[in-house]
Parts: sequence; structure tokens; C-alpha cells
Amino acid sequence: MASQDWFEKDFYAILGVPFDADEAQIKKAYRKLARKYHPDKNPGDTAAEQKFKDIGEAHAVLSNKEQRQEYDAIRQMARGGARFTAGGPGGHGGGGFEDIFSAFGGGPGGRVRFSTGGPSGYADQGADINDILAQMFGGGAAQRAGAPPHGFDAYGAPRGPRKGRDVQASTTLSFRDAVEGSTVTLRTGDGESITTRIPAGVRDGQTIRLRGKGQHGDPGADRGDLLLKVTVEKHPVFGRDGNNLTIDLPVTFAEATLGATVTVPTLDGRSVKVKVAPGTPSGRVLRVKGRGVATKSATGDLLVKIAVTVPTDLTDEARRAVEALEREFADTDPRADLAVKARQ
Repeated sequence: MASQDWFEKDFYAILGVPFDADEAQIKKAYRKLARKYHPDKNPGDTAAEQKFKDIGEAHAVLSNKEQRQEYDAIRQMARGGARFTAGGPGGHGGGGFEDIFSAFGGGPGGRVRFSTGGPSGYADQGADINDILAQMFGGGAAQRAGAPPHGFDAYGAPRGPRKGRDVQASTTLSFRDAVEGSTVTLRTGDGESITTRIPAGVRDGQTIRLRGKGQHGDPGADRGDLLLKVTVEKHPVFGRDGNNLTIDLPVTFAEATLGATVTVPTLDGRSVKVKVAPGTPSGRVLRVKGRGVATKSATGDLLVKIAVTVPTDLTDEARRAVEALEREFADTDPRADLAVKARQ
């Protein structure tokens, strides 16, 4: 049964779904929230318990076609529908919403008065809400049959031009285009071409909202938005960590041991010099400031990870040199700390 509290409760907001959500969206939102606020997961939490009840009530109404239709009509009245009067003969006098709801069998005498409609201003108990609202708003049988006149919703309530719907799409960008930004051209399902600018710094898997690139609305209304999901291709040299770019830098054993200044490529095609300190181990990360991803809010760095290379083809002289080095450090066990920590 409809009741006065429907004027005060926004079931769509409670479930977090749009006004035009279909049955699947409503069910999915309900199940997610019900799991989150279920009393078994929130023992003793009165706020969660009330939230669980509100979620259940919202789902019960919105998942029932007839109740949802009634609820939408009542909520429309709450946003500014017809004025109602109840009381003495002729429909004059002050009255409240409960007089309206008595038409659904809830009020004394089972009748409701309102200022528009038939000559008597009365509606019989148990009357269909569509009939009542059609009389209130002057909609008539055509509205009850689902054919609202232009500029009115299903119950005759006036509305402005409707904004176009949002559209979802996807695109694939090269690593460089994602970092630096790019202009892409997309084709919609109705054959329209949309050219738009992808901002610099977009990440793999990110969905960006492009204002005014969605479906057209009513004449005079704004277009909807384009929700574009971006897939970014891998780069053979560079990686990404937030707004930082990453690179693995091979250095020789001698460079890592004795120290050296080496050249590092950057994504913009230029190069920078970095200093490898003597005794630098493989895996150490050197930071080059300001050579990462540049976005509107910040610019990242270039993180250079040292990778010490091991020679595979040794001459006899080189082998003897390595063997001499091994004898020099024969008493050193690089795995000693590892064994100790493993026993902790």
C-alpha cells in the first residue's frame, strides 16, 4: 500500500541507482547493499540494521512494477504536482496528503477530494492510482495507456527538455599516447563520428568522462556524456607506477663495482645522465626528477632500476681475472644474512 512516507523517501537514492534503472540494476544494487549491511555482518550496529531495513523496503517497491509506478507518481507530486483540498462539501477547506491516500483504502470512508477532476471531486475507494492521477493532472485515458503527450511524463506532470543519455565506449591507446595525451575519433552505433581529446596521463583500465559527447537530447537540451574506458598497450622499455615512469637500466659488473656515469633514454626522445655509485647492487632505484608523466595536477619522476649484467663469453684472461677476484673474497658469504633471517 502506498503511504505518506513515500513522499519523504527516495528509494532510488537508497539503492544508489538512477531513476531509469532496469530490474537487473535494481537487483544487483540491492544484493550488494544487503550483503554489506546484513545484521549478521554488523551485530549490534543499529545504524546498519536500519539501513538494511531501508534497503529492503526500497527493493520491495522498486522491484514490483505496479508499486514502482505508484511510487514514481507520488514522488512526482512531492516535487511539485497538483494542489489538493479535502474537507467540507464541494472540496473546500484545508487538507493533507492522507486525504489523497484514502483513495487506496487507507482513509475514513474510503474517499478522497481534490480540486480538479469530475464535477463532484470524489473518487471511489480502491480506484486505480492511474485514474486518480490522470484526473488530478488532466492526463486522461491516453496517459493510462502509456502514451503521454509531448512535454509531459506518464502522469501529465510538466517537465523540461530531457538531456541525452550517457554512452559507454572503449578505445586502445599506445603507451606514448596515453602518457602524452592524444586525439581519437570514435564511431557511434548510429554512424556518427566523435572526435575528442584524451587528456595526458590516462591510465590502463581508467574510464574517463567526456562531457557533451554522448547521445543527443530533446531539442534545446544538452547532450549526454561519453564514458570512455581506455586500454593502454605495453611499451618495450618503459613502465608506469602512478605518475612515475620506470625503466630497467643494464650496467656492467665493472660499472656497478667501480662506479660510472651512464646515459638513460627518456620517453620524450632525449636522454639524461645518471651517476652509478661504486658498489651499486642490482635492483637499486635511481630517481630522475620531473621526467615522468605530466598531468594537470602533478609531474612524476623517472625511476631507473639498476640491472647488473653478467658476461657469458669469457676469454682465458678474463676468466683468470674473475677467479682471482673470487679468491680475494673467498671468506665473504653474501647469503649469510639471508640464512639468519630465514630462521626467525
